[in-house]
Amino acid sequence: MKAVFLRHCALLLALPIAACAAIQGGGAPPGAEVTRFHLGQPIARGQIAIEAFDPADANMSEFPSYVDAVGRELTRLGWTVVNSIGQSEQVALVDVEQGTRAALQTGRIGTARPGAMGSGAGAVATRLEVRIKRRSDGTVFWEGRSVMDTRGGVNAADRAGIVQNLAAALFRDFPGESGRTISAR
Repeated sequence: MKAVFLRHCALLLALPIAACAAIQGGGAPPGAEVTRFHLGQPIARGQIAIEAFDPADANMSEFPSYVDAVGRELTRLGWTVVNSIGQSEQVALVDVEQGTRAALQTGRIGTARPGAMGSGAGAVATRLEVRIKRRSDGTVFWEGRSVMDTRGGVNAADRAGIVQNLAAALFRDFPGESGRTISAR
């Protein structure tokens, strides 16, 4: 009887450890949390340029992969992505940040830079934020953000793949329910 009790205790102690390993390293990546806001009006599709929230971020070596990820989704939804910055009426502003969940929620971290996260084993959150606005008057008519947790040590190639997943989740069921956070798998 004592041996059965000890085996059950050992099993109960192992379950949380296995759950942590599944979340941080093994198996399928967790889904993204997606929040979107819009004016509740039809959104006209046309030419759109994709630019960085912060113009300095456009010079990052990873930024073209972020543009590609968002551009694929916008094209799928009926926009024509143009490369001529400043010449389209619609613009999608893109920002990608990484850090702990707490740092991302409080805004105490900058845009993800190559090698910024190191090789630690802790949880890393990646956030993609996109705002679509009219250039002429600056009106933002749709915006959204998606966040996904991954294990630490995220490199540039991993980050590009994560941003692709975040973009797909963000634009799924576009424009989405305004003001509601959902889990996209």
